Amino acid sequence: MEIEAFQDLMAELYGEADRERGIPATVAWLCEELGELAQAVRKGSRHEQLHELGDVLAWLASLANQLDLALAEAAQRYVTDPPRPPS
Repeated sequence: MEIEAFQDLMAELYGEADRERGIPATVAWLCEELGELAQAVRKGSRHEQLHELGDVLAWLASLANQLDLALAEAAQRYVTDPPRPPS
């Protein structure tokens, strides 16, 4: 699935509820999902890691939708002007 289509799907499935919840609560949920992903990476199975990665991606798309930003546009920076790797 292309990233634009995924972001559109999240808007279709959850957009109304996401906007009612608001940006601060969405950021909190995204952080919680990142914690669950970190735990799955440390102790979980591949299936659990994939599940949590999907949850993080969904919450990130939700946040982008609420901010009226495109994930594809954000990702484009890594094509045109990638940051230097940490030393």
